[in-house]
Amino acid sequence: MNDIESAIPHRPPMLLVDRIIERRPDFIRCEKAFEEDEFFVQGHYPGFPIVPGVILCEFAMQAGAILLAEQLEDADGVPVATRMNDVRFRQMIRPGDVVHAEVKLDERLANAFYLSAKVVCRGKTAVRFQFACTLAPAHQQS
Repeated sequence: MNDIESAIPHRPPMLLVDRIIERRPDFIRCEKAFEEDEFFVQGHYPGFPIVPGVILCEFAMQAGAILLAEQLEDADGVPVATRMNDVRFRQMIRPGDVVHAEVKLDERLANAFYLSAKVVCRGKTAVRFQFACTLAPAHQQS
């Protein structure tokens, strides 16, 4: 968890990456086990809880931020999402499911990063999308 928390500013309950499985300069695979007591499934939907699609996307984007952290060690800023493209939801994720985010850095242009993401559960794609990030100041400006 220390590798994760030192790489990105997210903290519970919005820190969604449980562990890093694999990391290369242009690729990362991370894991998340969704529990029944997650705040975002409490009302989504009672009696048939499912993980919201935006949470799956956020999980993948956090994995992407961890991937970029190594490249941005000396930079004064944190990566923030600027867009998501071609989002495709393919299966529901429920409490008890363990998912993996597979994120690839496709291109870097100065401080703009273009990535592809896939969230996989039991060998099947749950969501796939592309996203872009840029650097934002690491501290709040007044």
